[in-house]
Amino acid sequence: MGTLYLVRHGQASFGADDYDQLSALGRQQAVRLGEYWRSKAVPFDAVVTGTLRRHTQTLEGIAEGLQGAPAPLQLPGLNEYDSLALIRAIHTEPLPRADTPALYRQHFRLLCDALAQWMAGVISPQGMPSWDDFAGGVRATLDQVRRDHAGQNVLLVSSGGPIAAAVGEVLGTAPEVTIALNMRIRNSAVTEFSVSPKRLMLQTFNTLPHLDAPEYAGWITHA
Repeated sequence: MGTLYLVRHGQASFGADDYDQLSALGRQQAVRLGEYWRSKAVPFDAVVTGTLRRHTQTLEGIAEGLQGAPAPLQLPGLNEYDSLALIRAIHTEPLPRADTPALYRQHFRLLCDALAQWMAGVISPQGMPSWDDFAGGVRATLDQVRRDHAGQNVLLVSSGGPIAAAVGEVLGTAPEVTIALNMRIRNSAVTEFSVSPKRLMLQTFNTLPHLDAPEYAGWITHA
């Protein structure tokens, strides 16, 4: 039986004008994950990513630590939802930059509310697909991995939303549970599915084995 390793990108640039860019720490997280897998002699037969810059940069870091990786298949269906478009759909007034703990909490409270309404079909954020189409893109990727890579190790680099949707698809979780899972996934965290021709099964969720040492305690981030 193969394993699908789903990795959330390293720390991006939350609060900056361009979120879609790894921070210096985000790149370190990705390189460290590759180094960890190299130390454990984990091989990858295939790599799948979204098309966002933070996905590509995370894979580059992992490949550096691994000292090599297969060329990736890039799929737009693994791209993250537009969090700002979601929030604007329920809160039309401009929000200040989330640069304090209170504003950070406000941002994510609004995001969770907007996600629930989007998933229920109550809102249609500008420029975004429906939730059914978003989840369908993730489902299609999982089906492709199951069909083409049973018995192999596959690396998938994406974002919290698609990874939570993948877990929700495999476990059949309610929307509120999928949202809660999404909010807990940490930067560079690893979620594992076992892969057979007939189904995927969850093995681990949101783990950071590569940062499990005192010297990496300050490398653990969420946004």
